[in-house]
Amino acid sequence: MLPTEIKAIDELKAKLPEITKEALDTEEPYVLWNVPLDSTSTDERLNVLLCKFLRARELNVDNAATMLTNTLKWRKEFKTDDILDETFDQEVYGSLGYLHKHDREGRPVCYNLYGDIDQDKVFANPDTFIRWRVQLMEKGVRSIDLVKVDSMLQVHDYKGASMFGRSSNAKAATKEIIAIMQDNYPEYLSTKFFVNVPWWGSMIFQMVRPFLPEATVKKFVVCSR
Repeated sequence: MLPTEIKAIDELKAKLPEITKEALDTEEPYVLWNVPLDSTSTDERLNVLLCKFLRARELNVDNAATMLTNTLKWRKEFKTDDILDETFDQEVYGSLGYLHKHDREGRPVCYNLYGDIDQDKVFANPDTFIRWRVQLMEKGVRSIDLVKVDSMLQVHDYKGASMFGRSSNAKAATKEIIAIMQDNYPEYLSTKFFVNVPWWGSMIFQMVRPFLPEATVKKFVVCSR
């Protein structure tokens, strides 16, 4: 880590009691992804975790503190800590996405198969899809030790995707998932591969590319057919 990052981490760490007090009405250290948010901790994993929030906010300590506060509020409201105990219909979601092995750097790989799916079933209840997707993300993040590995790799497979668009439920669920991931899981993505992308999908990506942050675009690898 750079000296500027270490300084910002120390400042953000000192704010942890007030962050948990505002978000959860307690100063007791909250355990986030197996890491206690303890201002007196010397756990290197905590430094890595806090650095993620800082990098997501360009090392602005106040903005990173706000982001972390909002994440804790969201986790409480969404009941994220209980989500690993929930079960979902395997006939609907079992082949839609899963974690499978690791890349050469030891990072977990998450596969998302968004091509040939039955939108009426998958997005019949958008809230159910959203909870399933958050559960998958939680499984991935909790498999990252923040010592040897601090990020994950994602593969989005669009084989069989239709050019006739998505249902309103699919659009709403996708929009919310993107917001949840951006707001609450900072800097956990190393690379995202888009595979089996049809020709029209590549054209759409080229159209929206100028509107995406450069840091985000650098993590995308589009493999079209």
